[in-house]
Amino acid sequence: MKLFTSTKTFQGGVHPAEYKELSENLSFEIMPNPKQVILPLVQHIGKPSNPLVKKGDDVKAGQIIAEADGFISVPIHSSVSGKVKKISTEITPSGFPKDSIIIDAADSNEIELKEPLNPETVAPEEIQQRVKWAGIVGQGGAAFPTFVKITPQPNQNIEAVILNGCECEPYLTRDYRFMIERTEEVIEGLRLIMKSLGVGRGYIGIEDNKPEAIKKLKEAAAKYDNINVEVLVTKYPQGAEKMLIKAILNREVPPGKLPLDVGAVIQNIGTALAIYDAVVKGEPQITAALTVSGYGIKEPKNLIVRVGTPIANVIEYCGGITEDASKVVIGGPMMGVAQFDFSAPVTKATSGILILTKTEENLHEETTCLRCGKCIEVCPIGLIPTKLSRFSQLDRFEDAEAYNITVCMECGTCTFTCPANIPLVQWIRLGKQRVLAMQKERKSA
Repeated sequence: MKLFTSTKTFQGGVHPAEYKELSENLSFEIMPNPKQVILPLVQHIGKPSNPLVKKGDDVKAGQIIAEADGFISVPIHSSVSGKVKKISTEITPSGFPKDSIIIDAADSNEIELKEPLNPETVAPEEIQQRVKWAGIVGQGGAAFPTFVKITPQPNQNIEAVILNGCECEPYLTRDYRFMIERTEEVIEGLRLIMKSLGVGRGYIGIEDNKPEAIKKLKEAAAKYDNINVEVLVTKYPQGAEKMLIKAILNREVPPGKLPLDVGAVIQNIGTALAIYDAVVKGEPQITAALTVSGYGIKEPKNLIVRVGTPIANVIEYCGGITEDASKVVIGGPMMGVAQFDFSAPVTKATSGILILTKTEENLHEETTCLRCGKCIEVCPIGLIPTKLSRFSQLDRFEDAEAYNITVCMECGTCTFTCPANIPLVQWIRLGKQRVLAMQKERKSA
């Protein structure tokens, strides 16, 4: 029986098996530093960072080794002390090769830190500049430069900051452990974001399947009359920006618009803590917190890992894979990316490494569309996935554009619920990329 129940949610969505019992009661462990790290120059949305080091250079953990290139970009810090082995093109968890700085690690665990700032007296501009220096990116999956999101722009009317504590993807328990183990710091991270944006109201959205975290957060937030902990229905994708805003503020973000357009800024629990660590401790973003789970891994864990650690090293630290393991996924099972090369590194926004068995994959043969409409019923933003998928297959991209394919957030609820096992979201993703490229060509013509 749930200690907290809720009716706050959004229309549509699904409730897949959670599998969180594999790791939810496991406290974070700090993984030993790897012997070598691979640091892609693109770990964020925006322009790649520009390297500041060359082969043979000695570097220290926390040192900036690549600078931001423009406004939508972030600096990259060395996650270990050591020597630059080379700068080369390496495979990344996205599946695409990217220019990367490879560093052979030394034995030192010292980190270059900035001077700590007092969270009670720090100025908004100081928060923004510290976050910019720290190279923080959003931990919710998109890896958008956080500095941009916490810097108010002219004529913006932001009324609320919402922290996403839903963690609605199956298996993942990283944010849950943060809310349990660093409760007070989560609240302080939220307050820093609110101060940076000049916002007077903060919320933490959390699903009702996390009673211990809800209890601790409510107790910690009780001393602040401008922070509310909102208990939400357990449903996927409850943690998506538009779904959170609908459930908490009862506002709908129009197609093609952003949360800012309805007066809200959304940040992840992990992002709030990264901001807290940068401001209060002077730490750059050189570690990733992630869940390693699935029935294909021998020892599930919640880990703090140095950015750039190869996936293979993490799997080895967790005891290796089982005999019936069949797939490795970075992220959650709904929106994550299957891996084909385990030398790919953990990046700043890596939230999980899942090792799944064939039973968990639950693979079935694709059949003809049944015209049942279930994908339409569960789509959280009211699209028609069957049409969009079919338009993509037939190269009818103008029609796909007319049916708002670019609005799709690729959550995968349509594919999950399809009784014909059609890979709807994969076709939609392909069509979306082609439509966006088509729109870019129009603008440049």
